[in-house]
Amino acid sequence: MMNKSKITYRNPKTEEAEKIVAFYHQVGGETPFLSFVKDEYPLSAKEEEEYIRGLEGNANNMMLLALDGDEIVGLTTITSTHKVKSRHEGELGIVVAKKYHGQGIGTRLIQSAINWCRGNGVTKRIHLDVSADNLTAISIYLKFGFVMEGCLKNQTLIDGKYYDTYVMGMMLD
Repeated sequence: MMNKSKITYRNPKTEEAEKIVAFYHQVGGETPFLSFVKDEYPLSAKEEEEYIRGLEGNANNMMLLALDGDEIVGLTTITSTHKVKSRHEGELGIVVAKKYHGQGIGTRLIQSAINWCRGNGVTKRIHLDVSADNLTAISIYLKFGFVMEGCLKNQTLIDGKYYDTYVMGMMLD
């Protein structure tokens, strides 16, 4: 087990784009619960760098890294549109490397994302999608106050088997 006290949290730097893409490619192969598999993350390092650059001064989009030294071990994002009718809503994305599971890193990332949303002056609602069989994640989301809003039947196909996806959301105070 890794030492929790070594984990630091901060926003990404543009020069870390390649490491972020490599991290996504890695974790895509560690869990069936992401929307992509190993080496299927859709952004190139250049596109990721542009995305990070676009976060600077952005009122309702963010990324936060969890690092063990220089190694990315987890990250969270809030992704929102700038359209007037829906810019108040952010989608939470989160992933923690498998060898760092169970250390509270995901909980800390989620809490940081929620706090950021509460303080950004724009986001009033957060939503997420979670695999219906990811019981650990569902339990954590419920503890934070997310509620079940719907079920997308047979949304994911893995090795010939269909899985449901739950849609969860929460309004912020």
